[in-house]
Amino acid sequence: MSIKADHRLLYIKVIEKLKKDIEEGIYKEGEKLPSEFELSKQLGISRATLREALRILEDENVLIRKHGVGTFVRTRALFSSGIEELYSVTDMIERGGKKAGTIFLSSQTTDVTDELLAKFNDSLPDGLMMMERVRTADGEPVVFCKDHMPAHLFSAKGLHDYESFLEMLEKETGRRVMYAVTNIEPIGYHDRISEILESDEGVPLLVLKQMHYDQYDEPVLYSCNYFRSDKFLFSVLRKRF
Repeated sequence: MSIKADHRLLYIKVIEKLKKDIEEGIYKEGEKLPSEFELSKQLGISRATLREALRILEDENVLIRKHGVGTFVRTRALFSSGIEELYSVTDMIERGGKKAGTIFLSSQTTDVTDELLAKFNDSLPDGLMMMERVRTADGEPVVFCKDHMPAHLFSAKGLHDYESFLEMLEKETGRRVMYAVTNIEPIGYHDRISEILESDEGVPLLVLKQMHYDQYDEPVLYSCNYFRSDKFLFSVLRKRF
């Protein structure tokens, strides 16, 4: 159906039309849109106008364009969190209305590199423990976690009794995590981790590298969490001063 009867800027009308079609289920999550030729013909517009609308919808995370394959409706994130809020992965999953689960992959002492030693203020008297886990939401793998913890704080006995390491630290050692310094790095497909998370090649991962500090301002946990970007959305509130 042509949309030229509406006298607003054409690409704005295209954006609104496609969003409405997605909301009404004409195009479903993960579904491929018609080709640019077919879609421009259906809407009665030029391909240049259509490309501008598709570009904006991609910037708004409504669509995802795969080079040489086509344009798809992006799967909406199931879990969202303000990046300024410190929630455990368990909390994020449960706040999204899903049951959090854990698959333990490994738990072992690891080499203390100069970089890791510096992160823990050069204080690792008993060495460092490294754990790898997969976090699940209603049984679906959504996050790969690689955690480092000082060995003297590591409670191997109670490890499998806790979904959250933040909870374990507080209950087993009395160390309450108060804040974390976080770096966010987007990466593409990861040969090992994407496969573990059953993530498609076209779905990038978001890596949150976080050093957690307790009530004494001491570092107690360094984590590298790999989130499926089609399942998690992180936002931040920015204020102008």
